[in-house]
Amino acid sequence: MSLDRKAPARPPSRWVLTPAAPEQASSLATRLGLPELTAQCLLNRGFKDADAIDCFLNPRLSRLSDPFQLRDLETAALRILAAKSRREKVLIFGDYDVDGISSVAILHGLLCHFGIECSYYLPNREAEGYGLTEKAVSAALARFPARLLIAVDCGSSATDLIEKLQSDGVEVMVLDHHPPPDPAPRPACFINPHHNTSEGSPFRELCSAGLVFKLAHGLVKAGRQAGCVEASNCDVRQWLDLAALATVADLVPLTGENRLLLTAGLNKLNDSPRPGMAALIAAAGIKRKIGVYEIGFQLGPRLNAAGRLESASQALRLLLSTDAKESASLAAELDDQNRQRQEIEREVLEQVLEKCRPSFDPAADWVIVEGHDSWHIGVVGIVAARVLREFHRPSIILGGGPPWRGSGRSIPGFDLGAALHDCHDLLVGHGGHAMAAGVTMEPAQIEAFRRRLNEVARSRLTPEDLRPVIRLDQETRLSELSPRQVESLAALGPFGQGHPQIQLMSRRVRLAREPLRMGADQQHAKLWITDGGEGVEAVCWNAAPESLPKMGAEFDLAFIPELNTFRGNTRLQLRVLDWREPLS
Repeated sequence: MSLDRKAPARPPSRWVLTPAAPEQASSLATRLGLPELTAQCLLNRGFKDADAIDCFLNPRLSRLSDPFQLRDLETAALRILAAKSRREKVLIFGDYDVDGISSVAILHGLLCHFGIECSYYLPNREAEGYGLTEKAVSAALARFPARLLIAVDCGSSATDLIEKLQSDGVEVMVLDHHPPPDPAPRPACFINPHHNTSEGSPFRELCSAGLVFKLAHGLVKAGRQAGCVEASNCDVRQWLDLAALATVADLVPLTGENRLLLTAGLNKLNDSPRPGMAALIAAAGIKRKIGVYEIGFQLGPRLNAAGRLESASQALRLLLSTDAKESASLAAELDDQNRQRQEIEREVLEQVLEKCRPSFDPAADWVIVEGHDSWHIGVVGIVAARVLREFHRPSIILGGGPPWRGSGRSIPGFDLGAALHDCHDLLVGHGGHAMAAGVTMEPAQIEAFRRRLNEVARSRLTPEDLRPVIRLDQETRLSELSPRQVESLAALGPFGQGHPQIQLMSRRVRLAREPLRMGADQQHAKLWITDGGEGVEAVCWNAAPESLPKMGAEFDLAFIPELNTFRGNTRLQLRVLDWREPLS
């Protein structure tokens, strides 16, 4: 049963329990000296080989792949060294989200270290739109004339503009992780992990900042081979924090190369943060160790707020700042903008839900599409994600204009980017991934677009796909869980996109005592749950009183095991995901 009773339209979750392999888990646990539960969770994530598990549990930068294995990267490094020797001016053109500004910050710092004169330009979301548009590029080159333009976190779909720029004598280099169209653009260097690379490539899941970090590694390697003094004293580890920041904020899988960059980057963020990051951490009021949650829900949103409401230049200036006083001032501005963004988001979300809730038909509405001129385009993507969370339907929210511009978020099993291709005749423009996409359209087309997209969804989804899934690693008894086991599970982190937290279930448990309401608005609950032994403390976030199990009744519980430290004492705590009546 769903814990969130504010969303009656959301269907009940499907619990999917991964089949256990007790003999294999026992053998692996014995070889590695791990609890069997940890070994089973590793098996669930595809780790069966002891060497692969050692690499996973002990991520080291020495295990990063050779950057020159990435198509066009060595060519790009040599071209940048040529720009240095020719004293050419370089223009960096980026995007306005965390990945974009982190990419620009790394590349700007890298080029400056090599003594290359470089400038940067971030487009204005409201006035210029996303990516390499003719309007934004013309403004950028008018302000910062250059013969080499490096586009980061954008450019993979700007085929015509890149061709025009290069025919006009502006050489273009693209470092971007967004899938290119077919045919792809033909810049001088095209560093994109989806462009002519195999499915098994270690670079396929890198965000753009990860690609720029690989370029930094490659440039230092090429520079040292060429006897470049700046390369010999360049430590690329100084940009690991920015690569980690973007890796989490851009929701790329936290596995493979990304896990290596993230682990090292988190160490830098916690041990020696740059002045801008230290100021942002202080402005966010973070007192604990920085992890995936802190980046995803506290630091990332504050950096994104600038680009959502005005210009992302303040966020970029903060990442580049070396002055503590300037950093504190910029961080305070971003914190204020984030509060403004939250208020705008709340208003738009309320208006969207007022339109959706009365008319939503679970049987007929397989996608949700809503738009209004007054909805701020800087928050429509966040609102779409929240609408999806409530109804578990692919959702597209549009605003501004006309024409309207919007963002969509999808559910597993529905490739939103591909679905938009089937609606292209109704749209001014579109692009994106399977799980997130952008749309531009005339308001008059919304009804036709909604009907068409619903037809596409019904042809590609099943009713079961419209139920959210809770994937469970193993069934266990609460009385068998121990702090040592949970500590061993925590070593599998950091958890996030593509590497979810350990989720367990216990059958036929009961409440050991009455729930306790928590929070300023009493919106949370603390439970004590037992399977016959001593009660284990559990927390339910955003749980209405009527959504909780009743005293005396047996129920199955899905949860994340955690360790909670308070006043020096550490104890086991469960984060409740869901509960249901016991299956017979």
